[in-house]
Amino acid sequence: MIITIRGACVALTLLLILPSVLRAAEKNSASILVKDALTAPGQPVTIEAKLVSKRLMLIAELGGELLELEVEGKVVARGLTGWDGRAFLTHTPKAQGVMPVRVVIGNSPRVEKAEGLANLAVWEKRQPILMIELSSLVEAPAPRPVPPIGITFETERTPMPGAADELGKLTQFYYKVIYVIPSSTKLDGFQAGAEARDWLKRHKFPMGTVLTLPADATALGAKIDELHAAGWRTVKVGVGRSKAFAEAFLQRRLEAIMVPEPSKGEVPRKAKVAKDWKEVRKKL
Repeated sequence: MIITIRGACVALTLLLILPSVLRAAEKNSASILVKDALTAPGQPVTIEAKLVSKRLMLIAELGGELLELEVEGKVVARGLTGWDGRAFLTHTPKAQGVMPVRVVIGNSPRVEKAEGLANLAVWEKRQPILMIELSSLVEAPAPRPVPPIGITFETERTPMPGAADELGKLTQFYYKVIYVIPSSTKLDGFQAGAEARDWLKRHKFPMGTVLTLPADATALGAKIDELHAAGWRTVKVGVGRSKAFAEAFLQRRLEAIMVPEPSKGEVPRKAKVAKDWKEVRKKL
């Protein structure tokens, strides 16, 4: 009887301990989000990645995990995630062009294998660059006020007729392109950039770099100033949908084109207007 009771106690103890042991052995399922980046040949660039746990609806971040940056199948940089799940991976590319980069999890006892993709734009600073408000590429939504710097991007939206073809002609031999999109309360810069990049690829827009900015009226102007200070003086033209986007360029004596044609009162002085993307190409 004593043996039976003792055996029952052992069995009960195992039943209590076993679930926690199994949970400890389980690896966490996570996603990696990566921001696009811009640099010149031979210049170092820091690529920002974020590791996010799937168990808490993509909210909980994972710190202390090793992330690896791969370019053309080779690991070129490694970095540990911080308390917020972010890691900063520095690389100095030599070849020009827009190249896909991949960030993966290194050997981890806690996290399952995962990968995140982004684009690294490597351009000479003398090459002309178009900054394009992403909302100018999509069909107009149902009537509603336009936020300060365009609209929050929605992946189900359809592109404006001819936008991809006309932009492809502009970028085939001459312009490089930076797509600009605001982050929002629903999507941070990582998620907004990933969705925009996927939409652009799906609708066959030319490759470029996606830039996410805070959704306020000063963010775009500050970014233009930052690019100019870093030597990107060929950022001279902005093509956008919103008045605030155009004004950020005009205030710096740069060229701005609005597409499609906005309502009266929404066109700043000296801004050009195009009814569609075919007309945009004629105004450049």
